[in-house]
Amino acid sequence: MTAPLSDIAPDAPGDTPAAVAGRSGSTFYWPMLLLPRSKRAAMFAIYAYCRHIDDIVDEPGDPKAKHQSLHAWRQEIRNLYAGGAPSSPMAAALKGAIERYGLPRAELEAVIDGMAMDLSGAMRAPDMNTLGVYCRRVAGAVGLLAIRVFDRADAHTEAFAIALGEALQLTNILRDLAEDAPLGRLYLPREVLMGAGIFSIDPADVLAHPNLPRACEALALRAETRFAEARLALSRCNRRRLWAAEAMMLLYRRLLERLKARGWSDLSRGVRIRKRECAWVTLRCAVGRAPSA
Repeated sequence: MTAPLSDIAPDAPGDTPAAVAGRSGSTFYWPMLLLPRSKRAAMFAIYAYCRHIDDIVDEPGDPKAKHQSLHAWRQEIRNLYAGGAPSSPMAAALKGAIERYGLPRAELEAVIDGMAMDLSGAMRAPDMNTLGVYCRRVAGAVGLLAIRVFDRADAHTEAFAIALGEALQLTNILRDLAEDAPLGRLYLPREVLMGAGIFSIDPADVLAHPNLPRACEALALRAETRFAEARLALSRCNRRRLWAAEAMMLLYRRLLERLKARGWSDLSRGVRIRKRECAWVTLRCAVGRAPSA
């Protein structure tokens, strides 16, 4: 059944894109906050949109209703590109970003496609190719939107965005293993699990398996490879225009290193980057003095 636009969850009072980003605690918040006003507004709009699509899938509820909500947002995106009026403040902010920075509709819809993969159950020990598609949709797409706000889209900036997007998403997967398991999700690819001698795809069984650290190290190595590809691509770009993306890259590279240092035997010990460090790295990148990873 076609879901009407009224199925889109209304914004809470005062729930602006900036407020959504501010209360999220995201590592991305500081790099977005220090952008010039128009770029900041556009990035907050993109972030709030992605956060909302993610929440539709992650929060408790009937799967059919979730599919309808995702479909309603797909209709909303297409309506915005057809010149229609936005149905919510969040959509209005996104429309402004679309018009000012020429954001491609396909990438906004790719985020919905990626979230739909979570609903379908495809993300329980997916094969490596499926994981690559997922990362391209939920993270690479965001990068391809962001580079148009930060700078422009060309072969080098797009290569940077796609490599960095996968690196960030793989780092998130490794950070959130314990959080994803109760949702029935296990993003560690089956080739990695089998290579570590793990043949179950049940999230609880996998997280309790003594060979879990081997699987996590293998995925961490893939993330490191993507970070290296992103750094190489960035060297061919105008780094001064992409300082906010570089800050995101450096912060997540630090997060990955701390996850590796903690190890994978006790996932209850959370790892994060503190606000003060986020601010310091961001400021250094903003003035052209990026610290080491």
